[in-house]
Amino acid sequence: MEFSEVILRPVITEQSMLAIDEKKYTFEVARDANKNLIKQAVEAMFEGVEVAKVNTVNVKGKKKRMGRHEGYSRKYKKAVITLTENSNDIELFASADEE
Repeated sequence: MEFSEVILRPVITEQSMLAIDEKKYTFEVARDANKNLIKQAVEAMFEGVEVAKVNTVNVKGKKKRMGRHEGYSRKYKKAVITLTENSNDIELFASADEE
């Protein structure tokens, strides 16, 4: 599995944005990825980043209805990556200076 296939997208929520101050970043990852593979992928994809800890959780799909039809939203795996104190930050959004 390629490292670009492990990290799918960042999870952008109010809670995950507040955790960035504590050097904790939340990503949606491949469902079959383990903690070691996630750590290697983050360190390879982002320059100067050292991962201290990786926590994962399988998120269940929520029950949704549209009229009389029922279904579930998709389920996914979420990883919370904690960086070391001397690690560089991960830039999720491009800064205005780069444009």
